[in-house]
Amino acid sequence: MQRLRGAGELPELLAIQRMLPWSFAGLAVGLAGFMIARPGGSLLERLYASFAPAFGVMSVVLLVLLTVELARRRGVPWPSALGIAAAAFVLSLPYRQAGDLVGLARSLGSSGLFLAMIAAIVAVSVLRFARARLGAVAGTAAGAAAVVGVAAVAYARGISLAAVLTTTLAPLGHLGDSLTALLVIVVVETALWAIGIHGPALLAAIVLPVYLGLQAQNTDALAHHLPLPHIVTVSLFLFVFPGGAGATLPLVILLLRSRVRRIRTVALAALVPALFNANEPLMFGLPLVFNTTLVVPFIVVPAVLCVVSYEAVAHGLVARPALYIPSSVPAFANVFLATKDWHACLLVLCNLAIGFAIYAPFVAAYERREVRRAQGEREAA
Repeated sequence: MQRLRGAGELPELLAIQRMLPWSFAGLAVGLAGFMIARPGGSLLERLYASFAPAFGVMSVVLLVLLTVELARRRGVPWPSALGIAAAAFVLSLPYRQAGDLVGLARSLGSSGLFLAMIAAIVAVSVLRFARARLGAVAGTAAGAAAVVGVAAVAYARGISLAAVLTTTLAPLGHLGDSLTALLVIVVVETALWAIGIHGPALLAAIVLPVYLGLQAQNTDALAHHLPLPHIVTVSLFLFVFPGGAGATLPLVILLLRSRVRRIRTVALAALVPALFNANEPLMFGLPLVFNTTLVVPFIVVPAVLCVVSYEAVAHGLVARPALYIPSSVPAFANVFLATKDWHACLLVLCNLAIGFAIYAPFVAAYERREVRRAQGEREAA
């Protein structure tokens, strides 16, 4: 556990954890910009066609934010680090696969996010290493020459790191669009959360770009009136985690009826955040972290919902998620917007009922334990 904590506290992972959510502002700006620039078509048609290139804008925003944040954490000047990272990023773009700016942004796909991470981490790491050994001025010059020089040689030879990443990640995308991959991710994330490690943040650098890429492919297929190719995308997790990690919305509602005043107070404070799929008040206020009684349903419920949701979509009972919808959008609304299918709301309702059924006996056991503990404290006083 200590080793996992140490990995989660690496400056690189902490920087990604902090900056990746902010980079979604680039997605929003890109969507608006490409929709305005796209000639003709209805509003929805322009929206669907703009999703794929908007991820390219998100990659650029991530590059800037991540480089600046990581430079601050590693103690190197961010203007130098950003200049090096930006030059390497630009030289690594897949120019041969794009005829214009929109095509270039679209061709990046999920590889753009990986490319931004690689460029930022390499630029800061090399700059830090060179400055520590050669001094501020000479080290900065040597670090810049090393990183930009390698990128320039690759560019001169027609090698695009972004294109290489796209080819390399293609099998990972196919592996990711499976029930097995979905189950593994869900169980690992919730198990890490149960011992106090932010599982989604720890896995975000690998998982999120892959599933955003699959989501973008679905949206692009929708824009071209083609069948959606993928079941497992970012938006499928909306069905798996109603209320946040552990699918804790039914848990919060159950706790609101507790006989223990402290539990009711925590549940009341956690209710509104849970409706927006944020459960930190419950994780650390109840707490759920290191909670030996509730850890089993905390892991089991999302795993069961994972299977139910995947099978429902795979068998055509619910439409495949076509659009990326942020997890902060409330339950029911988020899945309907992602799928444009009212059956998605019925699936969430079914998932909540399953969550209630699994959590209920464990909540009763937890409440009995807390009642005994409170009685013991009163007797001791």
